[in-house]
Amino acid sequence: MVGTAYLSPEPGAEAFAPVGKQVKEGETVLIIEAMKTMNQIPAPRSGTVKRVLVDDGSPVEYGETLLIIE
Repeated sequence: MVGTAYLSPEPGAEAFAPVGKQVKEGETVLIIEAMKTMNQIPAPRSGTVKRVLVDDGSPVEYGETLLIIE
C-alpha cells in the first residue's frame, strides 16, 4: 500500500471531483495520504469526471487508475 485516497478535503465536505464535474488541468481532484503527508493530486488534463474508481479512505498503489476524465 502506497497511501490512502481521500475524495474531499475533510470528512463531511464536498468531494473535489464528483462524477459529472468539469475539471481543469492542474485542479486538485483528490488527496493521497502517504507517510502522514497529504499530497494533492492534480487533474492531468481538462475534462469531465466520468467515473471515480476509488472509495474515500481506501488504500491505493503505484500506477492504480483513480478516476476517469474525458
